[in-house]
Amino acid sequence: MSWRWQAAVSAPAPRAAVAVGAVTTSLLARLAGLPSAQRETLQLVAAPGWLVVLGAADDLPWVEGVRYAAPSPQAPALWLPTHAEPDLAHDLVDRGLRRQHGRQPLLLWPDPAAALPLDRPQIASDSALQGLR
Repeated sequence: MSWRWQAAVSAPAPRAAVAVGAVTTSLLARLAGLPSAQRETLQLVAAPGWLVVLGAADDLPWVEGVRYAAPSPQAPALWLPTHAEPDLAHDLVDRGLRRQHGRQPLLLWPDPAAALPLDRPQIASDSALQGLR
């Protein structure tokens, strides 16, 4: 299956803030500064060099360098950046990734290229933040 990234035709409302590299430290600090009640409406998925914060659009934190993602309207288990999308039907990309990775939902990211499982989020509690530092 061959495809390329293109600019998103219509950007859905964000449902995740995505930080890569050094931006993860800034995002963790921003999360730590939020009131506990607000922070605990958010969920976290972390991988080496990545931090994904899941939540409602109005609750997602912002820091310099963070990008946003949302589930594809055509394939809800496939999460894509709000600024880019595959030039192939999303359901086809989703089926291919499902065969390859076996986990759902999955965040597909263009740069750096990655496919991150989002199926094991944790509440953005004090203890979760401590574990990520």
